[in-house]
Amino acid sequence: MAGARAAETVPRPDGAPPRAGRFDERFLRRLESLVLTIRRSARMSAGLLRANRASKRVGAGLEFADHRDYAAGDDLRYLDWNLYGRLGRLALRLFQEEEDLLVEVLVDASASMGVGNPPKLDLALQIGAALAYVGLANLDRVALSPLGDDAAPALPPARGKGAILPILRFLDGVRAGGRVGLAAAVRAFLSRRRRRRRGLAIVISDFYDPAGHRAALDLLRHHRLEVVAIQVSAPQELAPEVHGDVELRDIETGESRELTVSPSVLAAYRRRHQTLLRDLEGYCRERAIPCYTVVSDQPFDAAVLRMFRAGGLLR
Repeated sequence: MAGARAAETVPRPDGAPPRAGRFDERFLRRLESLVLTIRRSARMSAGLLRANRASKRVGAGLEFADHRDYAAGDDLRYLDWNLYGRLGRLALRLFQEEEDLLVEVLVDASASMGVGNPPKLDLALQIGAALAYVGLANLDRVALSPLGDDAAPALPPARGKGAILPILRFLDGVRAGGRVGLAAAVRAFLSRRRRRRRGLAIVISDFYDPAGHRAALDLLRHHRLEVVAIQVSAPQELAPEVHGDVELRDIETGESRELTVSPSVLAAYRRRHQTLLRDLEGYCRERAIPCYTVVSDQPFDAAVLRMFRAGGLLR
């Protein structure tokens, strides 16, 4: 059930048409069209995903930006003696520096992401690929990391639109599996980062973790990463079409449970799922974290375009 771990009925219904390629020629055409549409929405010049922004530092860059009061231990070379002569104020000159931000795309690849028709992981990877491509098209550096105990190694940072084909090949090999908690997966990701530099982390997940989402997102924030949360649900999770006596199996733990599904049980399930979404959205709103919810049967380009138009990805 939502709010704990994703579950599936046993046996799972089969007979659905085979999944089309995640990244076929049609995907590439739609991807290029998406980037052109975002460019026309006239905000990419501000920098994708808040990257390439200027920061104020002491003694860095060439363009004067501001002052700050002198504190014991500051480098005396950057004192503004003209200001001291006029106002008797000891202050340091700050300069504008363009700082290159790394965009980290983190895709949950735990077993629960394999649920749905189409699977949640397919849309998560397509959205991750689309955001990576928009970043590459805007000359940002982009890295990708599947999250999960069976996940593939991370793809190191790349720059330039030519990097999209290796990224697509990498993402096409990602499969859902394992049961590692989201916080543990984020902790493993952070331990692999070579430099604790500021950047942007886009987390694409169903956020179905019994331990909750807060620890994972707090870890990213405490490591100087700005966070974007993208929550993915399957249509079958929003409106389960089950009734009567069924056996439910936790897809990550394998634990089974027999249950009689009545209208009241379905209503309780829906309330629990809505509570999960509200808690995530409330947490993000309190911390000014952009948060978006998508359903796995939505077209990836429509979902990404909606995110850009809603704001938060570009500032």
